[in-house]
Amino acid sequence: MEALVVRRLGDPTLGPGGEASPFSAVSGDHPVPELGSPTAVRVRVAATSLNFATFLQVQGKYQERPALPFVPGSDYSGVVDAVGSGVRRFRPGDRVCALAAVGSFAEFIVADEKQLFTVPDGCDLVAAGALPVAFGTSHLALVHRAQLKAGQVVLVLGAAGGVGVSAVQIGKVCGAVVIAVARGIEKLQYLKSIGADHVIDSSKESIIESAKSFLKARGLKGVDVLYDPVGGKLTQDSLKLLNWGAHILVIGFASGDVPVIRANIALVKNWTIHGLYWGSYLIHRPSVLIDSLNELFSWLSKGLLTVQISHTYRLPEAHLAFAALRDRKAVGKVMIVMGSPSAKSRL
Repeated sequence: MEALVVRRLGDPTLGPGGEASPFSAVSGDHPVPELGSPTAVRVRVAATSLNFATFLQVQGKYQERPALPFVPGSDYSGVVDAVGSGVRRFRPGDRVCALAAVGSFAEFIVADEKQLFTVPDGCDLVAAGALPVAFGTSHLALVHRAQLKAGQVVLVLGAAGGVGVSAVQIGKVCGAVVIAVARGIEKLQYLKSIGADHVIDSSKESIIESAKSFLKARGLKGVDVLYDPVGGKLTQDSLKLLNWGAHILVIGFASGDVPVIRANIALVKNWTIHGLYWGSYLIHRPSVLIDSLNELFSWLSKGLLTVQISHTYRLPEAHLAFAALRDRKAVGKVMIVMGSPSAKSRL
């Protein structure tokens, strides 16, 4: 089978097989994984999602560091190919999605039955492969942790990325007022089209001044929930907009700068600071995660959510997908699609 194998840590934007590339050349001779237990399920992968965590994983900069060589992992979707003797929930031909720490950048992957989720009829498999981490992160953060309510104000940083786009949409489903921060006119126009109430170009405008002007015009005091996958100066500026009792959702640090939130200010302002690592819910609170994904698929089937696929690439073109993520070209999700005829943009 074809698989993207990381043979050394390094820059994932370098093409497979090159001397400096972290990837071996993609070929069809990688062994197909065997069913290792009675509850194992082998899935023929249809699509796998490229997240910022995957970018860090290949460089050896993520908190989880698999031993070399390894096949990168992320959320994925596909069709059940084979099942172990003890599997009860699935059979060959069923459509599923899941999250894998390693292994999804390949034609086949094996997972335990309890790690898989059924993809409802009518849901596009590529969209299903993009949903678990991005939309799951935003749903758990906004609905479960911050308990976002109608009429509250949520400020979304990095709003044009995979998790950012999902946060804007989920915020609107919850009835919130959404302020979305991104870079570039095309991204801002897209964010307005999916319901953002106010958009800010962080490359040209002051977040503080633009947000304050909008809030004043709406008769609102400030921001109730900060959704932050970026970090750095954007976080520090955003803190100046928060209401008393606000929730701060720490999603990631795409800027590369981990911000400092002073505890004495959090005390005086009665802020609640939430760290949100979606994958750990699989271990510690699987029932919460299952309920979250079920609600997301329900919203998707009702047309309340749209999974925006920005770019799709074939497995041998994975380095181009990583470059699109690095260069912030994507509005929504970047996907690796097995058997896709060529790299393309759906913008």
